[in-house]
Amino acid sequence: MALHKDFPKSPYAILDPEIRWFPADEQLREQGYDRLLPPLVAILRRKVKEWRNFDYEGASATSMALLKWWFQTEHLMQSFDGSVAAFEYYFAQREAVETIIYLYEVVQVKDKYDLLRFDSSGAVSGGYFLSRR
Repeated sequence: MALHKDFPKSPYAILDPEIRWFPADEQLREQGYDRLLPPLVAILRRKVKEWRNFDYEGASATSMALLKWWFQTEHLMQSFDGSVAAFEYYFAQREAVETIIYLYEVVQVKDKYDLLRFDSSGAVSGGYFLSRR
């Protein structure tokens, strides 16, 4: 397994869905990215990126305020030695919060069956969820 040549060194950097970690040799990315990730992941990453780029359009006023506070406001924290440093969320933390808000508020996913519209693999069906109870 390899990382994309443009994969950032910082865990805080916003990752483009096209350069994310990939569970196979990098040469297979073009052929099988959507098939080698868990169902729903590839398309959701792309949708959330697009939503982030449009300044969280469609989020509630409360969620919009929180997203801006968490991710666009500088948070200075004092260390044990008295020095001050900026706190940042890891990108994976940010993306998880964004994805939950996007699913619930923007596209209004209310249950597991609503998630089916994000299955880019074709591997998930209503029966898939029934067998996972």
